[in-house]
Amino acid sequence: MDQDGLIFDWNTAGEFLFPLPGKVTLDDETLRDGLQNPSVHDPSIEEKIEILHLMEGLGIEMANIGLPAASPRAYAHVEALAKEIASARMKIRPNCAARTHENDIRPIVEISQRAGIAIESGMFIGSSPVRRFVEDWPVEHLLKTTENAVKFGVTNGLPVMFVTEDTTRTDPETVRALYSTAIRCGARSIVLCDTVGHATPMGAYNLVKFVREKIVAPSREPVRVDWHGHCDRGLAIANSFAAIAAGANQIQTVANSLGERVGNTPTELMLVNMRLLGMIDRDLSKLKQFCETVARATHTTIPPNYPVVGRDAFRTATGVHAAALIKAQRKGDSRLADLVYSGVQASLFGLEQVIEVGPMSGKSNVLYWLERHSIPADDELVDRILESAKSASHVLADQEIFAICEQTSRR
Repeated sequence: MDQDGLIFDWNTAGEFLFPLPGKVTLDDETLRDGLQNPSVHDPSIEEKIEILHLMEGLGIEMANIGLPAASPRAYAHVEALAKEIASARMKIRPNCAARTHENDIRPIVEISQRAGIAIESGMFIGSSPVRRFVEDWPVEHLLKTTENAVKFGVTNGLPVMFVTEDTTRTDPETVRALYSTAIRCGARSIVLCDTVGHATPMGAYNLVKFVREKIVAPSREPVRVDWHGHCDRGLAIANSFAAIAAGANQIQTVANSLGERVGNTPTELMLVNMRLLGMIDRDLSKLKQFCETVARATHTTIPPNYPVVGRDAFRTATGVHAAALIKAQRKGDSRLADLVYSGVQASLFGLEQVIEVGPMSGKSNVLYWLERHSIPADDELVDRILESAKSASHVLADQEIFAICEQTSRR
């Protein structure tokens, strides 16, 4: 039992436990992978800097600030973001994406030197049998390319993050060969990718466990293991926590689940679940602001029913639910309203439960609405509002209820 004995939590009833605070970090890739979504607009540099500061405020430990070799605009934005991190003395650590090619890595070296801060180079290479077949790549070619790229980055003073694309569909022999080569050449972080959203939680767990036990442990090097997931099967959050259970140190995420196709593991829902699981303890009251800022900057929308930050996440117009919320609030304990009909405490994220009036509402909804707006609740007014709500096809907007109140007062 927890919450003063009001809830029995089966989530903590067994032996499947998650790490203590500080053991798992996030790498937010909104400003790189998130912009690969074909429906987004590339934000202005001012908008990107605003988003970066919101990441900092949420305690996000690392951010992918772009692929500078992609274009002059990308280069300029990466340099500006790196300099902002340096001049504002931000705690967030930057990384940049690059193919395993010197022409992609060199711009990161230049920007790191100009900004005067370390920038981790996320060097990625395709690895799965299907990709190798399509590209006519022998494994030996991948190994030589990996060795050359990692050594070039290390020689030029870059921390190296080595990434294999489509890791979740790659055979163990190739996984072992590629990561062992990268680690031997100086990579101190490696990223396991579910590039096409193929993995299930068991698959994520198995892969991370294999890499931890068969590659990282034998290397005897202090290697960070990252998990990078996609949402194609709707399993990105579950897979990320399975990866954590198997020993992943960092999860790569994107705000609002933006990204290629149906998107990447959502930053905000990782933060929500890490907070609820006790893995982090920090102020997340600006989480909704972060998500709305990203949506505005990328010209995308947050679905109304999106967890926690969606418009309907903590709204109800259903009579039974509203009645329970109202009774909880009137017991004088604000936590009760967050618990009785919600698995997420709105107050932890700077939000609150909202009761509205609609076709499925009861008298309690109307009385609550009138009380919140300091309007006397006589029987005639309550009946008229409820009658209008029952005949409507939607939840009544405040202005609609105010109009009914005004009409009733004139009678």
